Amino acid sequence: MQNKIQAAITGVGGYVPEYRLTNKELEALVETNDEWIRSRTGVEERRILKGEGKGTSDLGAPAVVELLTKRGIDPMEIDCLICCTVTPDMTFPATANIICDKIGAKNAFSFDLGAACSGFLYGVTMGASLIESGRYKKVVVVGADKMSSIIDYSDRTTCILFGDGAGAVLLEQSHEEGYGVLDSLLKSDGSGAKYLHMKAGGSVKPATMETVAAKEHYVYQEGQAVFKSAVTGMANASYELITRNNLKGEDIAWLVPHQANKRIIDATANRMGISSDKVMLNIQRYGNTTSGTIPLCLWEWENQLKKGDNIVLAAFGGGFTWGATLLKWAYDPK
Repeated sequence: MQNKIQAAITGVGGYVPEYRLTNKELEALVETNDEWIRSRTGVEERRILKGEGKGTSDLGAPAVVELLTKRGIDPMEIDCLICCTVTPDMTFPATANIICDKIGAKNAFSFDLGAACSGFLYGVTMGASLIESGRYKKVVVVGADKMSSIIDYSDRTTCILFGDGAGAVLLEQSHEEGYGVLDSLLKSDGSGAKYLHMKAGGSVKPATMETVAAKEHYVYQEGQAVFKSAVTGMANASYELITRNNLKGEDIAWLVPHQANKRIIDATANRMGISSDKVMLNIQRYGNTTSGTIPLCLWEWENQLKKGDNIVLAAFGGGFTWGATLLKWAYDPK
């Protein structure tokens, strides 16, 4: 009997813009202060993509280029590229198509996936399924968002949270049984849309002079409702995932949580029985980069990962979307 094909992450890349927007700078824009932001969210600074005509593809493309360069892979070898984002360069064509054009991935089919902050988890599950089908050999999943393009910097409830950045992973067939993407638990609940959304710009309420004047093309968030749902959703999904795989907190080498709020991250780790030294954290440097947070963590921690590590990725996003993914790390970075 032929063994089931398993998909594994075999490379990681990342990119963040140079410009740092600090809490001190935000004090001059809205009524807030550094101590309050740090204590409530854990964010100290966030990166912002500057420059005329720069979009999410300008974050995603260099992340993929770094990934391919590290692995010594020609862009023409990529079979599929999935870009997980809520800030596409434009409504169409897909930002994934634009990234492929910029990096020279002429043989790849590509598409965007929108699941807010859970986008990267959804993308990894979808990309892994393409590998597991046996029809595709190399699938790149990019998590990228230029959140500064949809943030109102006079709204202190949202502008303190978000930043710009991108991470990318390569999925290939695992060479050893039991390594790679082992399980995913993904959820969604559209009734949560009222708490976190963009009011205008879609087909229900197309852009007009009035919607622009009313600032309806920015992120709208009811913080308390989102916070409560995120704590419950991320923590419960992560706990259920490891439990159904007969694992406990001590069996997990790393928790890679979406970087929305440190209190949500702490609650998830506590529910799983994972100590803080096994939690990847970069919210202090980058804030919430939406689809970019989890791959950016993998990018920064890549050299600390060891072959055979059990890793849980966990996220919660607007819509609502949430879930967790279990990996057994398949390689030792050189």
